[in-house]
Amino acid sequence: MKLMFASDIHGSLPATERVLELFAQSGAQWLVILGDVLNHGPRNALPEGYAPAKVAERLNEVAHKVIAVRGNCDSEVDQMLLHFPITAPWQQVLLEKQRLFLTHGHLFGPENLPALNQNDVLVYGHTHLPVAEQRGRFSTLTPAR
Repeated sequence: MKLMFASDIHGSLPATERVLELFAQSGAQWLVILGDVLNHGPRNALPEGYAPAKVAERLNEVAHKVIAVRGNCDSEVDQMLLHFPITAPWQQVLLEKQRLFLTHGHLFGPENLPALNQNDVLVYGHTHLPVAEQRGRFSTLTPAR
């Protein structure tokens, strides 16, 4: 199974177009979106090309290939525009020998860990900074936007 990760789109149409372009090129079966899909939040400036309705429309084209979690800027109102669920605070992808624990990063993250097993991978967004590291018995992965 091949996965592609994205996070913190914040309603940016150019970012969405780039994610979809990379997803199409990647050959991945699933696009994993780690929250903050449509909204930018009240503390943040409008992102470049802010067009949340158009972002929803474009992502809905691949809704059957999306696994997503809720970010701190996502709400039930956002869910009304999207054809894939975004309100779960976390999800899991179970592989043969490991588990991917998917979350946005504002509830669970390196400083507030969920219960992880040997070889599990904590995958989160929120920080807008890419990270991939081994942390003792588990790994962490944060994709860049």
